[in-house]
Amino acid sequence: MDVPPSGPAILGTRLRHLLDLLDGDVAAVYADLGLADFRPRFTPVVRVLAASGPRSIRDLARAIGVTHSAASQTVAQMARDGLVSLTPGEDARQRIVGLTPKAEALVPTLEAEWAATAAAAAAFEAELSFPLSRIVDEALEALGRRSMRQRIADAAPGLTAGAALDLAAGRAPAGGEE
Repeated sequence: MDVPPSGPAILGTRLRHLLDLLDGDVAAVYADLGLADFRPRFTPVVRVLAASGPRSIRDLARAIGVTHSAASQTVAQMARDGLVSLTPGEDARQRIVGLTPKAEALVPTLEAEWAATAAAAAAFEAELSFPLSRIVDEALEALGRRSMRQRIADAAPGLTAGAALDLAAGRAPAGGEE
């Protein structure tokens, strides 16, 4: 079976490719600025901490719109790179994230890059038939109302873990036709 070059069947693959292209070019700009170790995924963390000061990882995750796990992984990488510090919070489970002096020194350069990236993104969107940022916002809202998992279950009500195992074993699913 050939894989189609586009369309809903490979949406995740195409979105990952788009994100790779966008992030790769932004990372190249960071490298041009002498910031080869600064990753695009660090940007929302630095922006929030620069604007509002130290926060718990949970509050940071909420502010940047990612899961606690994703924020924790990004913060761990940033800590290894010396961009953030972690201090204990009000209880043993909470950690407070703050920018290090190294990261604070980068903020003016990063702000100039962020402004240039925002301008470039606006110009990019002007080339499209519909603004990508609006499509992404609408997609996130739609998935917030009903997850992709639920949509798949609705599209194939008989597709369960047991049915998938039967199919993988070459057997017809229970109640299915042979």
